[in-house]
Amino acid sequence: MSTKDKVIAIIAEQAVLDPAEVTPSSTLEDLGIDSLGLVESIFSIEEEFDISVPFNANDPQSSDFDISTVASIIAGIERLQKEQG
Repeated sequence: MSTKDKVIAIIAEQAVLDPAEVTPSSTLEDLGIDSLGLVESIFSIEEEFDISVPFNANDPQSSDFDISTVASIIAGIERLQKEQG
């Protein structure tokens, strides 16, 4: 399973959607994921990929991790895998 597919599966689970409904251009807001769901998604991503995501739940805008779209999350994970791998 590719990084993209894993991320989509994690986000779809949080959004209680079918993975087919989650596209790279989707935003978490589009998918109905609130701040708690976002934090849970980040934890799931860290566990799944064995990485540490530089994300501050109290101040998401100041994070070094772009959560604006599913595609940006995938790109961020791939970058972190290279840096932390």
